[in-house]
Amino acid sequence: MQNPYTAIKVEMIGHVALIKLANPPVNALSKAMMEELTFELDRISEDDNVRAVVLTAEGRVFCAGADLKSRGEVIKGPGDLPQHSRRTRECFHAIRECAKPVVVAVNGAALGAGLAIMASCDILVCASTAEVGLPEINVGLLGGGRHAMRLFGHSRTRHMMLTGLRVNGDELYRLGIVEASVPVEEVVGTAMIIAQTIAEKSPLSTRLAKSTLNVIEELSLRDGYRYEQDMTAAIAKTEDAREAQTAFLEKRQPVFKGR
Repeated sequence: MQNPYTAIKVEMIGHVALIKLANPPVNALSKAMMEELTFELDRISEDDNVRAVVLTAEGRVFCAGADLKSRGEVIKGPGDLPQHSRRTRECFHAIRECAKPVVVAVNGAALGAGLAIMASCDILVCASTAEVGLPEINVGLLGGGRHAMRLFGHSRTRHMMLTGLRVNGDELYRLGIVEASVPVEEVVGTAMIIAQTIAEKSPLSTRLAKSTLNVIEELSLRDGYRYEQDMTAAIAKTEDAREAQTAFLEKRQPVFKGR
């Protein structure tokens, strides 16, 4: 399939969509990248052939943050800044709200907006040499703090945002933030193994599990677990759920039909 985009690349591997950020030299988050990534994730949400996503980047940098060089071309007059801000946050929301689980393979530095992209994904894998940080303080800006709070505790988030501190892959693994810290040449393969395992599950179940996790993340324990119980009752009525239980009893691999 010919790649229709200019700032990302997409490849199908079985039921896994491999998306690569491709805006050299440092994969800065440009207008084109935001629009293309948002559209592709929305498209994937409605593509039954895709059951999981791996998000990574070409080159040595995952995403160095906002594209400051093109900022003047994008923000020229009244209304441009709020439009740009909306476009940026909707890009991050598109990752979190994608109907299919997104496994991120952070191959290099993920700074500012790059950290927000990473934090918006479902499962995180990182190269040991990669670094994440919030360098906006160094150029008189803010950004990414709320997304960092999804990953880091109170003190570390503020340390990063107020000083520009960077954290490498091994430290992220020690803190329990990423599932693996591996050599850079293994990071995509490690993420693909996780994504392919997800793709083997019932697509109905994984889709409902992700949407449920998104909802209950901001609910109380009582309300969140009640919602989860309701979703469990709903999925139990599907053909896929009955097939999973039958296959378990018959000691065979289930054959899911997505209904």
